[in-house]
Amino acid sequence: MFKKLFLCFTLLCMVLSLSACGSSVNTEQKSQDKLKVVVSFNAMKEFAEAIGKDKVDVQTIIPDGTEPHDFEPKANDLEKLTTAKLFIYNGFGMESAWVDKTLQAVNNKNLVVVEASKGATPISNTDPEVIKEDGQYDPHLWISLKGAESEAANIRDAFVTTDPANKEYYEKNYTDFYNQLEQLYNEYDKKFKSVTNKNFVTGHAAFGYLSRDFGLNQNSVEDVFADGEPSAKKLKELTDYCKENHIKTIFVEDMVSPKVSEALANEVGAKAEKIYTIESKEDNKDYIQSMRDNLEKIYNSLI
Repeated sequence: MFKKLFLCFTLLCMVLSLSACGSSVNTEQKSQDKLKVVVSFNAMKEFAEAIGKDKVDVQTIIPDGTEPHDFEPKANDLEKLTTAKLFIYNGFGMESAWVDKTLQAVNNKNLVVVEASKGATPISNTDPEVIKEDGQYDPHLWISLKGAESEAANIRDAFVTTDPANKEYYEKNYTDFYNQLEQLYNEYDKKFKSVTNKNFVTGHAAFGYLSRDFGLNQNSVEDVFADGEPSAKKLKELTDYCKENHIKTIFVEDMVSPKVSEALANEVGAKAEKIYTIESKEDNKDYIQSMRDNLEKIYNSLI
């Protein structure tokens, strides 16, 4: 009797072991079957995952909490790209300090490179010093619902080209994402059209494309690339601007030092309030949630 029980127990263990092994192999196989995608920073990850969902494995080069303008890739970043199928970056100068030389150094002749901002109409920088140091264009296209639609469409097309067997899947996910963006745009287009005050102030000039979407006027403590602190003259002009336009909120971004913005808020009797640039994942919010939060806060500052 004991021998029979022991034999049954042994067989049961073997079955469970084989089942676990098979499960492990299946999981590993599923991971290998996914389209391996590397992106420059969080916003590109948000768009890639919205379209690719469980068909893609997305890795980010620039870690959360790191300013993309100043990032320099390391050896392990190059390693990610050597085995990737696609590399997605924003463009418009956002990653210009490192992207070209990094791609030249990567040994992956089959890598599909996607410049997500391709085909969009850029906002040109006007300050000669900014153009000399950082480039001709404002890169923050993703902080715009219309910009997100354009960038996501480029990512969708790249997925379809690289993985045509899942064409319908990627197109459906893009349509779903596009509809969410359009619904949010239409909701706030009505709201912003209902207010006469169109002026708001941010820590750095990252919201130009959002302003273009809705006919708003952005002023900022720091320039497009958040390079250094503003001069005394600039602060005086901004203080006067806030008082003249009855600015009651100074928006502060996670990637920019809040000290000057908070000091300005105190000076003009305004409050300092957080706003999202979506360069990093913040407060566990996805792109739609972050943009809704941004738009609601900007709208409330105008009424």
